Amino acid sequence: MNRDLESARQRVEELHRDLESHNYKYYVLDDPAISDAQYDKMMRELEKLEEQFPSLVTPYSPTQRVGGRPREGFATVRHHTPMLSLANAFNGDELQDFDRRVRQALPDQEISYVVEPKVDGLAVSLYYENGIMVRGATRGDGETGEDISENLKTIRSLPLRLREDILRLEVRGEAYMPKDSFARLNESREEAGEPLFANPRNAAAGTLRQLDPKITAMRQLGLFVYGIGLSEGVFINNHSEALDFLKQLGFKVNEYQLFSEISDVTEYCQKWQANRFDLPYAADGLVIKVNSIAQQEKLGATMKSPRWAIAYKFPPEQAVTRVNNIFVRVGRTGVLTPTAEFEPVRLAGTTVSKATLHNEDIIRDKDIRIGDRVLVQKAGDIIPEVVAVLPEERTGEERVWTMPAECPSCGSKVVREEGEAAVRCTNMACPAKLWEELIHFASRGAMDIAGLGPAVISQLLAAGLIQDPADLYNLSYESLLPLERLGPKSAQNLLGAIEASKKNSLARLIFALGIRHVGERAAKILAAHYGSLESLLKAGEEELMAVPEIGPKIAASITAFFSERKNLQVINKLVEAGVNTMTGGSVPGREGPLKGKIFVLTGAMEGFSRQEAQELVESLGGKVTSSVSRSTDYVVAGEKPGSKYDKALSLGIPVINEKEFRAMAGLV
Repeated sequence: MNRDLESARQRVEELHRDLESHNYKYYVLDDPAISDAQYDKMMRELEKLEEQFPSLVTPYSPTQRVGGRPREGFATVRHHTPMLSLANAFNGDELQDFDRRVRQALPDQEISYVVEPKVDGLAVSLYYENGIMVRGATRGDGETGEDISENLKTIRSLPLRLREDILRLEVRGEAYMPKDSFARLNESREEAGEPLFANPRNAAAGTLRQLDPKITAMRQLGLFVYGIGLSEGVFINNHSEALDFLKQLGFKVNEYQLFSEISDVTEYCQKWQANRFDLPYAADGLVIKVNSIAQQEKLGATMKSPRWAIAYKFPPEQAVTRVNNIFVRVGRTGVLTPTAEFEPVRLAGTTVSKATLHNEDIIRDKDIRIGDRVLVQKAGDIIPEVVAVLPEERTGEERVWTMPAECPSCGSKVVREEGEAAVRCTNMACPAKLWEELIHFASRGAMDIAGLGPAVISQLLAAGLIQDPADLYNLSYESLLPLERLGPKSAQNLLGAIEASKKNSLARLIFALGIRHVGERAAKILAAHYGSLESLLKAGEEELMAVPEIGPKIAASITAFFSERKNLQVINKLVEAGVNTMTGGSVPGREGPLKGKIFVLTGAMEGFSRQEAQELVESLGGKVTSSVSRSTDYVVAGEKPGSKYDKALSLGIPVINEKEFRAMAGLV
């Protein structure tokens, strides 16, 4: 066993080094050496070794970038050295004034300046001991910030272990959201009817303050480091050396230029002002710093900012144009989004002629009318937006716009829930959102139709074979064969999976329908309470709210969904196709032989998938959680159970095998 552990330890260390090296090449040097598939294979091997030998898990392991459970809040930490803000310059004259002040304080000395892009993000401090990341924090008030270590670890370009063992090192940097990530995030929030982020800086700040690191990881932040706050055992003479040293340690450092004359700095800033739109991240200026560390120390700082650095801020690029029309597009989740169509203008390096207006409240608050002259810009140099109306230029011919009462894609009625700004189409077969509905319908937690992924769904829609989820049950072998990359065996397997899904539980069907606010648990509660889809269809709002855990928002969403004629047509087709609409099961917390018992499942079982075992426990009144704690009643261990098994033993939690689990559930 010791030999096995020592062998595993050596392999884990080897995987650490290799994965860290490939992370550095990919995220810092932009020079990947292996494919994503090879990287993923190495990561999976490391995960399996750490699961088999929990004692080998270290804080700097690549597997520890995304933490487990969400936190309840952020602790306050004090920075080792204050994080000061920068004074601003908005033109060449103000840069000249800065240079004059520097030279007056350093008479008869040669001055050189380092100029770096000013990334529009969130300033952070990173603290390392013996080369290992110990903590990461926000700037806060400059003296103290919030500990956001777990969220910062999700940034792939941030090294968890430095390439050299530095005794103590505090590094300053800027966490940011790339332009493409910002655009995707706002698009998904708009689809969900959620408030949009005004710019990438706000998005980065909001992302780093998420209590759940998994959400932070999904948003794919980046990080540039730009300075050292504290160091032990490191001797550096100037700022450019510090940047080169940080890059050697494994950090991602932005490009920089050295100048000896402020006139050259000014010229460089003016060139950058035009080129900044080509960057993959938002930059709101350039930072100019005196290069010599000794000169920086002599210049010192005010209470707020260093005297040896200044930020040259780019002016926002805006234009005036006329709104020619306001049209509505329907997103994949059914949200109706008004969009302004205006006379083309040049903004941030591209010609734009449209801007989303987000919702009817914003249109009303800004009083945007068709025919108005408006001021437009790109939020974060990315997304076109209408900043303001110019009412003094109105002629009286402008027209007030109102949200349509029917979906422009399918003609179904639209609804706006109380307290929300989003207006939605309630038709589950609406062409504008059908692709997303079908992906959800076939997903593992819903009807679990193996082989029916996004690519196949796209082909089915393009071929006109389906117009709603119920049409899946009318597909034939002959109709599937002409589809690209769907051979005879794949077609047969897909039809088999569709046929098997007819026997799914009522809870799965309710969840698959995609009723807003009705998740898997609510679907199970509703299935257990009503026993059939027909009974649920007849339930009114007040009756639904009397069901445990079904609140007014869920109840209103259910009644709105079933009041839509086209949804009822789809449901009738599902019934005619033979899809199960009845249940005899129970719901977590209700009567059953496992009532009130908490289970944790680990390892592979012969007779159940993880999902099937969880559904069995819940149908018999029990509950399944993902982690072992003192409140756990039983751990069900299959083959290769991993660290949950070890933790159960250490806490004295009963561990049962699959046979004992079956007996407890009354299956033997």
